[in-house]
Amino acid sequence: MITRKEEMTVSVKERMREGIGSAKLTALTTALPNHTRLFSTITLEPGSSIGYHVHENETELFYFVSGKARVRDDENTYELSAGDSMSTGSGHGHAVESIGDEPLVMVACIVLD
Repeated sequence: MITRKEEMTVSVKERMREGIGSAKLTALTTALPNHTRLFSTITLEPGSSIGYHVHENETELFYFVSGKARVRDDENTYELSAGDSMSTGSGHGHAVESIGDEPLVMVACIVLD
């Protein structure tokens, strides 16, 4: 199935997961396969964040396309940038903050267990 750019829906979530600012989500497909809850880009302007949250019965994957991030992975904190990736499995949590001078862009996919 092909999804053209003009078919992709864009939504803005304010204070995503109790974070700061807004997150722009662009759905990358018009039809998600079974066992997939999300496949989109997430753009955070500098200073914006997705608050800490725990995933249950699903795994979230991030690929960092551009910008710089400070991520909390359970109890550890890391700085990531373009080309890095992370995975958060069931029972684990994460938070993401855009810390650079340019927007942070990530590809995100949530797969149900």
